[in-house]
Amino acid sequence: MKSRILIALAACLCLFSQASLAKEPLLETEHMRVYSIEGEFATYREALEMAITNRGIVINNVAYIGNMLKRTAADVGGKPLYQEGEALEFCSAVISRRMMEADIHNIVFCPYIVAVYVTEAEPNTVYVSYRRPIPVGDDASRESLMAVEELLEEIVQETLDAF
Repeated sequence: MKSRILIALAACLCLFSQASLAKEPLLETEHMRVYSIEGEFATYREALEMAITNRGIVINNVAYIGNMLKRTAADVGGKPLYQEGEALEFCSAVISRRMMEADIHNIVFCPYIVAVYVTEAEPNTVYVSYRRPIPVGDDASRESLMAVEELLEEIVQETLDAF
């Protein structure tokens, strides 16, 4: 009995440590944040959609970037890059309004985009990434843009934690 409990605890610790590792960005610059996780594209694509729509946010558009690159490869040349690659575009009415009330020109930061993709080079790794809004303008504008990034980060973290 005691050994079963220890085995169960060890298994839980392994799961928690793997999940916590997945939460750290693989790549972070002032312009983007990229995460990676082992798994299936469809699983994390669905998790991303749910993380967005569960907040009452409507996805405006899905850009099928991977398919477009495959379809046009013969015309423009180049090697295969993605097995799957999509970018989901959306806005939050509340956060977007605050952002644009802070600075009317912040309209350029909407829609927000989160990409989910699997590369040809790493078929078992799913990447989830987003373009970071650059905090510009006065204090109110910068704060509103940081709120956009907080929303994007929450959505990505929920996506990565889904499984």
